[in-house]
Amino acid sequence: MNTISFMTANYVARQIGYHMTEGWMQGERATYAYFRPLDTFAARFDPYLADAKALGFGAVDIWLAILHPAWATDGHIRAAQDALAKHDLRVVSLAGGLGDTREVFEKTCKLAVALKTTVLGGGTPLLDRDRAFVVGKLKEHGLKLGIENHPEKNPGELLVKIGDGGEGTIGAAVDTGWFGTHGYDAARALTELDGHLFHVHLKDVLTAGGHETCRFGWGVVPIEACVQTLKRIGYTGAISVEHEPEQYDPTDDVRASLALLKGWMA
Repeated sequence: MNTISFMTANYVARQIGYHMTEGWMQGERATYAYFRPLDTFAARFDPYLADAKALGFGAVDIWLAILHPAWATDGHIRAAQDALAKHDLRVVSLAGGLGDTREVFEKTCKLAVALKTTVLGGGTPLLDRDRAFVVGKLKEHGLKLGIENHPEKNPGELLVKIGDGGEGTIGAAVDTGWFGTHGYDAARALTELDGHLFHVHLKDVLTAGGHETCRFGWGVVPIEACVQTLKRIGYTGAISVEHEPEQYDPTDDVRASLALLKGWMA
């Protein structure tokens, strides 16, 4: 059975009262500022995990705006470890921008080890300009980097970035919602990326051409077909429930989506 995880980036708009009028980075900046102070980190981090647990999840993806390697101290990391243990949640991936310098990327790798996960799901410009370093650090720390598709309009474009796979360290963290945005059949994409899948962000969007996320089944992404495809190809990795509305709390939608996902996976 695949592990089902809660993407903590679902709360991207939480710190601005679900009134995100300036795009993703507005929510990311507010989240980053909210969690950075060490003296309040533990008290602010705990509710995110408590909410995920209350929804029925046993695992989470840690969005790096919440615990960023550029500023995470040993104190931040210990507090995160304590909260994860308290709520009996495991981390299946670190998600987001993985660092645009050698120093931050290596800190990201060390954070993954500290949180007992092996998957980095996102991207780093170092892949283009310093690939050997990235592969070396992934191998050193026993990690895999799943490139998350955003601008890539089809699996072929993502496979170009994966390239030779970096000796098994570089693959895909597929975001089904972004394939929906680009009008590409996400279930077909999963089939075409078979053998390269390290992680899956299961996401629906209301319409092609836009990226307004929604409850599973309300949008244009063939979510159930995606799940059946993952079963057919024998995918054994984690599946993250992702939904990041800008104007409302996603809790009820995530609860409903989780129930649907569990039914499809049964």
